[in-house]
Amino acid sequence: MGLIESEIIQKLERAFSPCHLEVINESAAHNVPDGSESHFKVVIVAEAFNGLSAVKRHQSIYAVLADELRGSIHALAIHAYMQSEWSATSNAPDSPECLGGS
Repeated sequence: MGLIESEIIQKLERAFSPCHLEVINESAAHNVPDGSESHFKVVIVAEAFNGLSAVKRHQSIYAVLADELRGSIHALAIHAYMQSEWSATSNAPDSPECLGGS
């Protein structure tokens, strides 16, 4: 696990106390140097999202990760669920294949 990935996990755990959290470094699927930490997928399930629209959930995550988004993170896929939503599906969609910026 890389430094940025660890920071993302720590910040999201502190801010949302999730009952489920996955932070997946998807950088290897993109045209970046080996070992990069620039493309991430976050799957998070938290009571803090109850009553919030998808946009508000994403905005709250963007706020928590503002420093990383201004710096090293190039792409962030967010799948934020309430517990009831997660119980119904228990998985997030796969990320699309990288098109290499085209």
